[in-house]
Order: sequence, then C-alpha cells, then structure tokens
Amino acid sequence: MEPVSEETAAAAPADAAAAESKSLFDQLLRLKADFENYRKRVDREKPALIRHGKRELLERLLPLYDVLLSAHQQVVLQTEQSEDEDREPAVAEMMRGLEMIFGEFTKLFKGEGVTVIETVGKPYDFNRHEVLGQVETDEVPEGGVVDEIQRGYLIDDQTLRPAKVRIAVPVKKA
Repeated sequence: MEPVSEETAAAAPADAAAAESKSLFDQLLRLKADFENYRKRVDREKPALIRHGKRELLERLLPLYDVLLSAHQQVVLQTEQSEDEDREPAVAEMMRGLEMIFGEFTKLFKGEGVTVIETVGKPYDFNRHEVLGQVETDEVPEGGVVDEIQRGYLIDDQTLRPAKVRIAVPVKKA
C-alpha cells in the first residue's frame, strides 16, 4: 500500500465537491430548460383552451336563444292574429323586451365571431347541415335545402351547431 500524501488526501474531497457541484449545475440547467419548454407549451396551448371554453359556453347559450326566438315568433303571430285591443300594450311591451334580449344576444354573438348558417336554397353541405327529412319538389335543385327546421351557427367560419334542414328530392313520376 502506498502512503497517501497530505496533498492527495486534501484533493480527494475537493474533487468530490467539484464533481457534485458540476452534477448539480447540470441538473439545474436541465430543470431550467424543462421549465422553459413547459412555459412555451402553455403559451402555445392557451389560445386553444380559451377557444374551446368559449365554444362550450356559446353552445350552452344556443338552446336559450332558440327558446327566446320561438317565444318571439309566437308573440308576433299572436299579435298579428289578435283583435283584443286590451292585450296590445302588454304584447307590445313583451315584444320590446324580447327585442332587447335579442339585441344583446346579437351583440354577444357578433363580438365572439358567431354567424348564422345560410340554408334555404343553398346546396346541402354535410359540414354545416344535418338532414332531418326530404321533400319532393321541382322548385329546388336535387340536394338543395328546402327549409330550415333549426338554425345553425358558425364561429370563426367553423360549425358551432349544424343547421337542421330538409332537402329536395325529385318528384316521383307516377
């Protein structure tokens, strides 16, 4: 066995400390790089998550809008058919209230990039229409949309909810 000099004995702990320091520094650099990659990924994903949340909220608002639209159409129909003059002021107030609500919905939808899908007279588009029936007619080209059962909506040119429609089929010759 060789005798260990004082210099060699003192250098061993210093070498071990330097190696441990280098190892810890390398770990720190890897953690820093991992964190930077994580931060960049979060920054990339954030807009998609916001769009997804906005889309979910708007999808949940559409049934409420449909009910209000239906109520508005019924009030208009009742007003046109009503002969009772005592009901007129109440109906007019209800109409104003519904129109104010529609105005707010319209502003909200427009601000979020929501638009109505045009349907009647347009060719069927499987990305934007859901067929619920067929109508025999020669007035609209085959496969064209004859009527709309439920409105459909786009958000930033992507389908938020497809329009429910009936399409034209040729009249059967007897």
